[in-house]
Amino acid sequence: MVRLAVDAMSGDEGPLATLPAAVSALESHSDLEIVLVGQAEGIKAALGQMHPRLFIDDTPDVVRMDELPTHALRHGKNTSMWRAIELVASGQAAACVSAGNTGALMAMSRHLLKTLPGIDRPAICASLPTSSGSTYMLDLGANVSASSEQLLQFALMGAAMVETLDGKNLPTVGLLNIGSESTKGHDTLHQAARLIRDNGLNYSGFVEGTDLYTGNTDVIVTDGFTGNVALKASEGMAQFVIQRFKDSFKHSWRTKLAGLLAMPELKHSMKNIDPRHYNGASLLGLRGLVVKSHGNADYYAFNRALMLARREASRSLCSRLESALEPLIDQEGSD
Repeated sequence: MVRLAVDAMSGDEGPLATLPAAVSALESHSDLEIVLVGQAEGIKAALGQMHPRLFIDDTPDVVRMDELPTHALRHGKNTSMWRAIELVASGQAAACVSAGNTGALMAMSRHLLKTLPGIDRPAICASLPTSSGSTYMLDLGANVSASSEQLLQFALMGAAMVETLDGKNLPTVGLLNIGSESTKGHDTLHQAARLIRDNGLNYSGFVEGTDLYTGNTDVIVTDGFTGNVALKASEGMAQFVIQRFKDSFKHSWRTKLAGLLAMPELKHSMKNIDPRHYNGASLLGLRGLVVKSHGNADYYAFNRALMLARREASRSLCSRLESALEPLIDQEGSD
């Protein structure tokens, strides 16, 4: 049985998204238990009838979406976010899922869970849709900058994640750069490339922004500033394309008819590029599993984050990450 701790109060929608998503997840998976962490009275009123594998951990306060991470860390011990992470730290839950303040979630997670051996800083990792499946990209915002050694750490964790979740042996790893030529980019990227090759990863070279969705590379590594800009730009473009699809069939009765006939294929195509379908980013490098849902996630999107957390927990992702990082520990011991 996999037990998830859900920060039920956080995010733009709060319980309106988290509660129905949790119930749906329980109905779909008999091996799942969920602890809803938050204000018990409001949760019970919203739920009505309790599911037998659904539990409530009463916690009075909530981390605000605009709250500074330092303030949340000092004053957040009675919040739903803190308590959800604490359940993971104490072994009472296998993973935490929250749609709350990203900075606060990272600060609290590092404080309560600590980092895995060999990791300087955790990274945010998520999957992106491609023509052949998906690509995992990290860091997506946890670290504004990253050294070559930290990019190596991200690469090792990303490769271990692909092997664990997708069952792919020797996944390819690339570094996001301004060009695919070996001469492009700054010294940190060139040093990271050498480290990745020297540590036995299946290094595929530099990756340009236009290649993010080709599926040619299984893991794309970058610093958090660049990764977050690329992710937000991609999400914005996906929403723009989806809206244009919808608007294009509203002009006349002919376009409405064409849209009706094309709807089955359109739904399939739009689902493949819908950011909600890929919602859920993992905070990799911690001694416990934490999944960050987008702050504006609706019921469907938050359910996808829950499914990611369940997969990671059931496949022992933390143990696989720790094993993947052993070469770094050995190198530190020999220095």
